[in-house]
Amino acid sequence: MLHVRFQRVRPDKVERLRAWMTELAGRADEVRETFAQEGVHAEKAWLIHTADGVVLAYALIVDDIDAAFAAHRASTLPIDHEHAAVMQEIDGGPLDVEQIWEMLAKE
Repeated sequence: MLHVRFQRVRPDKVERLRAWMTELAGRADEVRETFAQEGVHAEKAWLIHTADGVVLAYALIVDDIDAAFAAHRASTLPIDHEHAAVMQEIDGGPLDVEQIWEMLAKE
């Protein structure tokens, strides 16, 4: 299942987020271990620059999003704790996003 999350990024933390994503790319084995625990098949992230600031768009292909979040919260892997800390650090507040359509190839 495709899951997409949108999050405002604090203006002073955009470069911190870029650095973290670069670090994740260099720690691919750890990321894939996390994927296996969480039932994640792929992730992709974008920075969207708007007049109101920067937004992180984060897409996941995952078996079960609730199970993935639960596995992430329960994880003992250092990279998961680091990721949670960075996401909290860069959080620029709520973003009002309206999903207007969804279709699955099969139910």
